[in-house]
Amino acid sequence: MLKQKLKMVTGLLVGASVLGLSGAANAETLRLLTWGGYAPENVIELFQKETGIEVEVTKSNNEDMISKLRATGGSGFDLAQPSQDRIAGAQFEHEIYKPIDLSKINADLFIASMMDGTKKNTTVDGKVYGVPHIWGTSGLIVNRKEAGSIADYTDLCSEAVAGKVSYRLKRPTLIGFAFSMGMDPFAAYDDTAKYSEIMGKVEEKLIDCKSNVKSYWSGGDALMNLIRSGEVTAAMAWDTGGWKLNQENADVTFVAPKSGALGWIDTFALPAKTKNEEAAYKWINFVMQPKIAAMITASAGNFTASKGADEFAEPALKKQFQDSFPPEAIDNIKWYPPVPAGLEDIEGKVLDRVKAAQSN
Repeated sequence: MLKQKLKMVTGLLVGASVLGLSGAANAETLRLLTWGGYAPENVIELFQKETGIEVEVTKSNNEDMISKLRATGGSGFDLAQPSQDRIAGAQFEHEIYKPIDLSKINADLFIASMMDGTKKNTTVDGKVYGVPHIWGTSGLIVNRKEAGSIADYTDLCSEAVAGKVSYRLKRPTLIGFAFSMGMDPFAAYDDTAKYSEIMGKVEEKLIDCKSNVKSYWSGGDALMNLIRSGEVTAAMAWDTGGWKLNQENADVTFVAPKSGALGWIDTFALPAKTKNEEAAYKWINFVMQPKIAAMITASAGNFTASKGADEFAEPALKKQFQDSFPPEAIDNIKWYPPVPAGLEDIEGKVLDRVKAAQSN
């Protein structure tokens, strides 16, 4: 009798164990290939509670994402987050993504200008391969007490800030100055001769401006220390750096230039062989809700393309963001498109000549 009871108990335990394993095996999973901070645990928990879908996160970067998806022919993940200027080229060459079904995206959750820009820059053969998520910009960090007249990139060359300017000798500086000079470098991406002409004019301007430059920064910490010390009162740099300095000194903040801040966007893109496409769309629509998006901003440090999410940000960051980016400044952001072959060589030679030139 005792043996029979033990057999019954053992059978029940084995059955429960099998059922548990079966349930675990059948649990729906979203495999997400993303950047650090873009899928914080508190958001994953809320998503799983609402949908029952587990989220498996693999942290990555642009080069690694392309490498992983190339190696598998676009399998192994259900949703990836490459930068928007890294999608069209990779898709054209390797076919690692599949088109977005825009009917499954709640477009009302997105800032329209960011959605439009990302769709344009991720379109291949008439099909859209990405929608926007996390974004950031470079523009101006200004000490408004000492350099209140600085409102655009070329203002860094004015007498008002002589000897107290800093920017990098990198392509964003070339692009920003071109826009500030009334030219559109992105529109010339497919015309090498036109692009070279634009870069030639920018080169002349940057050489003329050399005497204004305290130093060309290469590391963010070095730049921030120059601004803290007052040696630099106006610089070209990232928005988050300006907001960090604003916490320390209310006179210093990030300013979106009149000609437009230069913007990057990390997207949502579907790998070519996703196994759980529906879960991917559920995740996109879930995390783009303003309150959820604000939680991701708190984790990642950058804002998302969720419309109205800034209202739910931490109060100090909300004020900084809204001061730097009124709606018209957001709509004026110049989003980086994919860079065609050959342009980086043109830019590199321009930067070398600017570096080697004598100050005027």
